[in-house]
Amino acid sequence: MDARQVAQAGAGPQDFFVCDFLGAVPKHDLASMEHPVFSLSTRPDRRILNYSHNDTDITITPSVKGRATIFDADILIFCISQLMAGLNAGRPVSRTLTLTAHDLLLATRRETSGDSYRRLRDAFERLAGTRITTNITTGEREVTSGFGLIEAWEIVRKTRAGRMVSVSVTLSEWLYQAVLSKSVLTLNRAYFSLRKPLERRLYELARKHCGRQPTWRVSVETLCKKSGSNSPRRVFRAMIREIIKADSLPDYDLTEEPGDIIRISPRRLIEAPGQGPQISAAAIEAARALAPQADVYALEAQWRAWWAQSGRTRLSAPDKAFLGWVRKQQV
Repeated sequence: MDARQVAQAGAGPQDFFVCDFLGAVPKHDLASMEHPVFSLSTRPDRRILNYSHNDTDITITPSVKGRATIFDADILIFCISQLMAGLNAGRPVSRTLTLTAHDLLLATRRETSGDSYRRLRDAFERLAGTRITTNITTGEREVTSGFGLIEAWEIVRKTRAGRMVSVSVTLSEWLYQAVLSKSVLTLNRAYFSLRKPLERRLYELARKHCGRQPTWRVSVETLCKKSGSNSPRRVFRAMIREIIKADSLPDYDLTEEPGDIIRISPRRLIEAPGQGPQISAAAIEAARALAPQADVYALEAQWRAWWAQSGRTRLSAPDKAFLGWVRKQQV
């Protein structure tokens, strides 16, 4: 019995959404990318976080198991990606999803060992136990409310050895409304390969802030605040310098500038003349219209990488091929 059959055995057709879009494009909600919702700590983080920036106030209260981590957020990214794929395909969706644990682990580039399933269960518990009080706007509504990152979860089916197979997850109404209003952004799949919490957080912030501007300049102080890092400023600055030296972020370049400023810019893949498809400025603008919330230069870099990996096929109409690929990424 597969995940769909398991879910149908105990619910009506509109009570759940089955996650079965293989290779769904990774997407994350805007609020989580903008604000430090998730902990960067690799140890149980039981601190209550009070965060204010511009007109947004957030209080995050962890459970005894600690605050949900930036790696726990992979579960939400998987769910959001599946829901968006369903919406774009015209399928009815629900904030209760039935997913296969193995698919989740593979999609987020995790091992599928027994220990990985145990860690996955711990992540579900932290997500359900972390409580948020905020006035963040989702869609066109501003609501001050308190909620968990997920409302509930349960193991629908186990193996004889006790390993979870099928899991049911109910998202918070707040997060579900963010999906319905399409307040989400596409992530590079390489995001899941970033193993340092701060690398992931910097990518999220770059992805959020560089979508509509060629360069984002931010002070180290503000970047530390928005990242949610609890490190002293000098330690945080040293960590940023290590990441700049490693050049590990997909799609973005980080540069330190005078005045304790960090400049973040989208990468553009530079190829020798005649060695790669030439995309016109008109096609770039057309791509921007097709994906208004996306970083169009990051999309171009991803497309060129995909083109290279697929064998560098000679293209008679590069603009058309690029725009066709962009359309598919919105599904």
